[in-house]
Amino acid sequence: MVEERVQVIGYSAAEPAAVWAIVGNFCGAWHPVIAEIRAERDEHGALIRAFTTKGEETLYREQLTYRSDTDRVLAYTHLEGIVGVERYDARLQVFAGETGGSRIEWSARLSAPAERASAIAAGTRAIFEMGLAALDGFVGDVQPSKSAASEEEAPVLRTLFIDGGAQLALTISPQKPGPLVLFLHGIGGGRSNWLAQLRAVAPALRATALDLRGYGESTLGASQSTVEDYCDDILRIADALGAQKLVLCGLSYGSWIATSFAMRHPERLAGLVLSGGCTGMSEAGVAEREAFRTAREVPLDAGKTPADFAPAVVDVLAGPNAGEAVRQALFASMAAIPTATYRDALTCFTNPPERFDFARLTMPVLMMTGEHDRLASPAEIRGVANRIVEAAPRACVRFEVIADAGHVCNVEQPETYNRVLTEFLSEVAS
Repeated sequence: MVEERVQVIGYSAAEPAAVWAIVGNFCGAWHPVIAEIRAERDEHGALIRAFTTKGEETLYREQLTYRSDTDRVLAYTHLEGIVGVERYDARLQVFAGETGGSRIEWSARLSAPAERASAIAAGTRAIFEMGLAALDGFVGDVQPSKSAASEEEAPVLRTLFIDGGAQLALTISPQKPGPLVLFLHGIGGGRSNWLAQLRAVAPALRATALDLRGYGESTLGASQSTVEDYCDDILRIADALGAQKLVLCGLSYGSWIATSFAMRHPERLAGLVLSGGCTGMSEAGVAEREAFRTAREVPLDAGKTPADFAPAVVDVLAGPNAGEAVRQALFASMAAIPTATYRDALTCFTNPPERFDFARLTMPVLMMTGEHDRLASPAEIRGVANRIVEAAPRACVRFEVIADAGHVCNVEQPETYNRVLTEFLSEVAS
């Protein structure tokens, strides 16, 4: 096999946002050679575009592997249509031009037998150049997309308790068809942190937010909580609500729990949403984990409660422009945590049973983090998103940065967070 690389750079007078509105639509028919195009989903929910080109009958199929509106980039892999190609991966990204307008980079890496490789590369280059040359004819014709927020009347939310082992308390929306969306809060949070998301999701899908063991109205178990306990709790909730498929949506500690569940039960997930984290302490050494735990237990050992050091925690969690209402909400969540619950969660978090195998993430994944997140920076989460793309077969990953938000980005910027979340849910539930 021979490997070939192709890169084409194009320019547009239009601003990057306008160009991305065209090329960021993976199933859009903007390229001049497209005759017909349609969107498909594979058995794991990954987005596939199937299309024919003018003057030929060959059906081409390509799968979206990565997308980020924040970085204006998408990547895809070839599935069907190019004769003789063994592997074909492409990437398109839009940048701001140095003197205005936009610079568009479109590249591909392919491998094929020697007698086919150069011809495929030449054909790829021609297609890329033709597409970029035609872009300016489309920019300006795109209408601004409407907000994904629903205009429907606010849904009725109720409290549900599930017994068996630890009692679990949930806030739940009315029954809807499709997967159940389950929200998992952070180590300093509670289910009330997700109220804005419950209201945003409820018009389309059934959604529920859980108080983790010992938090809010949930109880601790008889022994130290483990990741296995949390995963069992998720299964109990799914069984109690009759949900065969779930979309887990976690924040920080909740993201670590959600990913842990995905490692064990990938077949139960229609999608995975990870906010402000993913790997937790699973890639930290023993000394780092111990330092993390003991530093947070020092005030507890001195007789203080989470309410006593909540203001200092809020200073770390909140973004620089967080308003007083946001800071009060974060304070209230932290201050409500019983000391025993906080110790229990710290011990669980700092004793991860495994290093994650991202190859097991066969479901679509959405990763979000706040622009000013001190605990899970955009650079860190972007790196994890790309590691998932590299490791997971037929990966389908989206990465976004929530502007002007700190660690608890869903609380600080609910409208932006909800727009990205509901877009993702509409795709995985279709």
